[in-house]
Amino acid sequence: MQMDHRSVQNAQTIRVAVVVPKYGLVGGGEKLVYELTERIAADQRWEIHVFANRWRKGSDLIHFHHVPILAFPRFMAPLSFALFARQKINRLGVNFIHTHERILEADIYSVHGIPHPIWVKQVRHKKVMGLFDHTLANIEKRLIDHPKCKHLLAVSSITAEKLNLAFDGIDDRIKVVSPGIEVKPFLRWDKHDCRVTLRQQHGWDAEDIVLLFVGMNFEIKGLDIILKALSVVNRSNLAATIRLLVVGKGNIHKYRQLADSLGIRDQVAFTGPVRLDIERIYLGSDIFILLSQFDTFGLVILEAMAAGLPVIISRNVGARDVVQNGCNGFVVDADDLVSVVEKINRLIQPKIRHQMGISAFDTAQTHSWDAMVNKVSGIYEEMI
Repeated sequence: MQMDHRSVQNAQTIRVAVVVPKYGLVGGGEKLVYELTERIAADQRWEIHVFANRWRKGSDLIHFHHVPILAFPRFMAPLSFALFARQKINRLGVNFIHTHERILEADIYSVHGIPHPIWVKQVRHKKVMGLFDHTLANIEKRLIDHPKCKHLLAVSSITAEKLNLAFDGIDDRIKVVSPGIEVKPFLRWDKHDCRVTLRQQHGWDAEDIVLLFVGMNFEIKGLDIILKALSVVNRSNLAATIRLLVVGKGNIHKYRQLADSLGIRDQVAFTGPVRLDIERIYLGSDIFILLSQFDTFGLVILEAMAAGLPVIISRNVGARDVVQNGCNGFVVDADDLVSVVEKINRLIQPKIRHQMGISAFDTAQTHSWDAMVNKVSGIYEEMI
């Protein structure tokens, strides 16, 4: 899988294979890979080759290679991607491989999820793993146990903890490299104008407080407990009306029915996935909430902070690494309805919400993409 020694010596740049199924598409993990890879490609030392099944092209500095996926039967999807990726990388010849997906071998593995057996049992609550699960778990074990794999880049301390729980003797290979955020896009818009526009779009009053949820899996991200908390808050608080804006892909019909049963249908709006100018939605909102059963990081947390929103998250969200409880947000148990209601009620108070929003913005400024790129570039330098 390595280039001929003479080719490496004569090359003006170092050829790097970056492996990911979907590049630059919707999702926090995809955004992380895109932002990191595009920035690294701007450094002329690295010749970046992305091996993906689907992609959204960014700069002209990146070379793309299509990796087929056999979708049926289901267990063939991860296996075929891993096999075809290895075949295409071998054919090209590279100095080293940086993968963001479970494949057969790599020099650097950016770990966006948790070990698959733990995910199946603790998050999906399945007692028995099926053929797909066993296939994915075996590919993952082969990758991490492979002698080539020198660096495991965990996106959060939670991810690092779960890795150490599942695999022995890997602690010295793990580095926590958290995602970043670009604050500038949030500064393009006037916050007051965004607030007015958002409320007009949904027929809400100017004084309404907007609780924002952004996620691609409503069930895993805790939308049910958020709806229940909203119903309690609006019954007990007569001083303000709280609205919930749900952004992302999920079973909207199911959660509209839940809102109906709780008597809060008119207080909840669903937008579906939003790609363009999502910064305006953040800026138009007041509080951000995400109560995931498990989330290895949750890039949306930093996005909310960049818009100056205090956040309420579960302690199962990896972004707890950047949340200072009571300063820029709150960390709660995902299923503790009483605590969630109490935190929402505290943030209804304008002074508290404003002060914590300022702290949240300050936090976002210290977590830039450039800081992440510098860490990963340093690891690339070690590889050569």
